[in-house]
Amino acid sequence: MDARCSESLQSDSGILQTINISQLLISYLSQLSIEYVFGVPGGAIEPLYNALAQSERDGGPRSIVARHETGAAFMADGYASQTGRIGVCCATTGPGATNLLTGVASAYANNVPMLVITAQTSLTTFGKGAFQESSCTGVNIVGMFEFCTRYNTLVSHADQFERKLVAALMTACGSTPGPVHLSLPLDVMRSMTSRAAPNYDIVRLLDRPAVHDGEALRLLCSMLSDAKNIVFVIGEGASEAIGSVLTAALLLKARLVTTPHGKGLVSPYHPLFFGVVGFAGHSSAVEVLKDPELDTVVCIGTTLGEWASNGWDADLLLNDRLIHIDEQENNFTYTPMARLHVRGRIVTLFEQLLRHLNKLSKEAGDEQPDPPVAPPMNDGIYSFTLDDEEGFRDDDKPIKPQRLMYELSRMFPAHTRYYADTGASFAWAIHYLHPFDRRMMGSRNAHGGLFRACLEFSSMGWAIGCAVGAALAKRDQPMVCITGDGSLLMSGQEITVAVQEKLPIIFVVLNDSSLGMVKHGQRLTGAESVGTDIPVVDFAACAKSMGADAYTVHSPKDLLVLDGKLLTLQSRPTLLDVYIDQEAVPPISSRIRSLKESL
Repeated sequence: MDARCSESLQSDSGILQTINISQLLISYLSQLSIEYVFGVPGGAIEPLYNALAQSERDGGPRSIVARHETGAAFMADGYASQTGRIGVCCATTGPGATNLLTGVASAYANNVPMLVITAQTSLTTFGKGAFQESSCTGVNIVGMFEFCTRYNTLVSHADQFERKLVAALMTACGSTPGPVHLSLPLDVMRSMTSRAAPNYDIVRLLDRPAVHDGEALRLLCSMLSDAKNIVFVIGEGASEAIGSVLTAALLLKARLVTTPHGKGLVSPYHPLFFGVVGFAGHSSAVEVLKDPELDTVVCIGTTLGEWASNGWDADLLLNDRLIHIDEQENNFTYTPMARLHVRGRIVTLFEQLLRHLNKLSKEAGDEQPDPPVAPPMNDGIYSFTLDDEEGFRDDDKPIKPQRLMYELSRMFPAHTRYYADTGASFAWAIHYLHPFDRRMMGSRNAHGGLFRACLEFSSMGWAIGCAVGAALAKRDQPMVCITGDGSLLMSGQEITVAVQEKLPIIFVVLNDSSLGMVKHGQRLTGAESVGTDIPVVDFAACAKSMGADAYTVHSPKDLLVLDGKLLTLQSRPTLLDVYIDQEAVPPISSRIRSLKESL
């Protein structure tokens, strides 16, 4: 608890006053430097919002009111991805809590640390049919959250709260991070504590020790020193260590590919980068992994589930050439065939590996490799191949999604962060969007990289809320949200939060009057064409009515007249309503193959 909070608890007599449970919760969030709680207020959660109102006046955490609770959870996800802190969201009883579920399940599937607070009616009303009762005798909220959280409990007494909160926070940031859930009855939230400040130093408790498997690290160093032809497959879990990973790749002359989740951690201009493997990936990445001379594949911070493994491709990845490095032990369950599993904090492992490699290099008298230099932003020189180079440069109207991705990479400042929504949006973005990144090596932290997509759970509308949470976390960082017309119709109301908070997010809508990925998936699998049509909607007009700027785009020319840098410097969001070629087929062949094989 900071000094201001402590002072506010002093009575006129100088005696420290007690606080209620809601205020104690806010004190813990202040310890963790958490700035926002995302949610929608209601009667049963009023004590928490009262505490947030006081906290905001004191300069502490404040509330961000989403338009739908699912959006609140997505915002907490975005905030966590940008800060490395816990995202916090909350909801009142009944439908407020159930509305959170999709966003929480998404965080669970993607291992996002999140504290979820839901309200209950007062304990004395349990079983009496109270308004929006969510106890075990009503609509059982705690039961519903059981299967999409890492820790889940009802706080039935004020004396339980602090211990359960600390246990939840430690679990959220554990070896397998994810959402945790506390359900708080109204009377418990109002209950006074016996103290005026937290009992626990939560910052110390959440500090992750730099532990690793020493024997596995020794074997790793030996194997990589002996290897002749190495490929690094980089997943999202490598973000904290990406500088060391890229430096090790240079020393080992290892070629680089990423999973879809890892895209954005490696500059597309890196001379060792050969693209994305897996969903919407690049043929050049597949060719590198099929190289008959390849003897070692090092996968770093990835689950190697369907999306990352090219549909569980045994010839490509899931074989005995594999070395799997990860902090999350459960990820090893996907790779029983691996030659070696190396468990531990990835940044520590690679710091140790670099010491070993530098020692060997010094003993051999080898010169250190020169760091690669990024070309000018508009050169467009890549080491990977695209499925459709012609569409990537096409000038026709309506604009092709390939060309749209090409221009988005060029029109916004270097190090712009991109969030791609579920559906054709993230397929086009994974394959054709190449965020400009000058960083090639060295020590750096990159929470989430320059690109994120929600692949495992694939919630439509995720990117809209996530971009809002990310922009609140990093107000000086340009943010672009790539979404579809279907996703916008589900969650577009969250744009008003960006308006209210004066966030210069760029919302790019792929408008093809359809659920594009479903439509093309039906065609490619020979299924009936059904349920994919969407009425023509003027999303630019909708955005303007919300208070955002908006532009309609039909052709590349319409994009080229816009000043992307200027748009990211305004005090309000901008929506680009892009009418894309409806017949352009997104790069979803790996997904289609998986669907056909499961028939």
